[in-house]
Amino acid sequence: MNTTAQLSCEKHVQNSASTSEEDHERSSISTKTKFSFPLVLSMNKLKKVSIGVLGLLAILALYNFKGLKKSPADCLELPTEVHSSIERNGKSSHPEGFDSIFTKTDWSELGFPVISEELKLALQHQLHVLDKSELMDERKIANLETSYAEMREVIERLIQRTGTQPNDLYQYLEAYQTWGDDQAGNVYFTGYFTPILKVKQQKSGKYKYPIYAFPKDWKGQLPSRKEIDKDGALETLDLALAYASNPLDVYFMQLQGSGTIEYLGTNERILLRYAGENGHRYRNIQRFFKGREDLKLANLSLDGIRRFLLKHPEKMDSVLHYDPSYTFFEPKKGLAKGSANVPLMPEISIAADDRYFPKGSVVLAAVPVYHNGRVTHHQYKILLPQDRGGAVKGAGHVDVYCGNGQIGQSRASGLHHYGKMWLLLPKRNEQLALK
Repeated sequence: MNTTAQLSCEKHVQNSASTSEEDHERSSISTKTKFSFPLVLSMNKLKKVSIGVLGLLAILALYNFKGLKKSPADCLELPTEVHSSIERNGKSSHPEGFDSIFTKTDWSELGFPVISEELKLALQHQLHVLDKSELMDERKIANLETSYAEMREVIERLIQRTGTQPNDLYQYLEAYQTWGDDQAGNVYFTGYFTPILKVKQQKSGKYKYPIYAFPKDWKGQLPSRKEIDKDGALETLDLALAYASNPLDVYFMQLQGSGTIEYLGTNERILLRYAGENGHRYRNIQRFFKGREDLKLANLSLDGIRRFLLKHPEKMDSVLHYDPSYTFFEPKKGLAKGSANVPLMPEISIAADDRYFPKGSVVLAAVPVYHNGRVTHHQYKILLPQDRGGAVKGAGHVDVYCGNGQIGQSRASGLHHYGKMWLLLPKRNEQLALK
């Protein structure tokens, strides 16, 4: 029965009841005096008015109660974790194919983390990154288009919701999933950290492996790693910032893009930051071991390679020179910073290929959670592109900053699994994927 019919029905019942009461009253009046008639009539009218007022108040109260209640369409209950059918490395057991680098995902299929005070601080840093970026008014990111104003809107909406797990964002933002490194949505997550390396200021017997500043006056193509390390191509240029005792430590710091050096004797610590590369194409030394019958290495993580080379130092040059790229450093004060020149925050800051995840953008990620090397599930996190790395290329690989020292190294060495990622952009009718 619709509302109009129901009200009509209630009115009909009330009219019937009123008619019955009036008949009763008329029969009573004949036995009463003329003095009692106005009193009875007044009380009867008062009763009717009271019933009507109470009914109206009840209807208004019911209406207001419904109006105060959140409509299910206003909010979505978004999980903070996702448990689905996955392989040991975190890849989906039933991957789906993507036709474009970015594809819009319905919010009902997603989750979202709580926006903590720590994340708020990182988002405020990201505003500085965006303000200093060279982002044009309109920029194409693969098959999407965005602008400075749109990226800023995403950051500000998240900051406004600090302390909550937002469930209304679907009204304002869109999530575009990357097709990953296999066009099936799987993104490779690795970790990096800020190492603390003991060094000497002057070259000595054991401490003979230089950490170089960028050769600004060099003309033409810069030398390869082999030419620098083995042939001494930069030895006479007075570019050494310090000397380490192991070339592998220098190489790993180059992979991280920054590091802290501690001078023996004085215990003075200096932060070294990325200052440029030699322009040679990066080659992952893990590939050096693949398909080699003479080199059996079960664990191809950086820790596994380190243990192998410490046991077989005669292989050190062959392995390291497999990668011709070379990273240079410059001394800086303060906290470890990425190429975006803001402090790196553990498990929030990432190094990414800015052709797909530009600095200043915001990424929603299903990050792998693992135990004993096996991914058990995924956790939703907000990640912020604030750094770059020579080893991070394409839309299917990001490097997550894990902190400094031994703790950071331990976290970083354990992360080499798969998850998913979405670029967040404001909702707009014309925000369509370009064909």
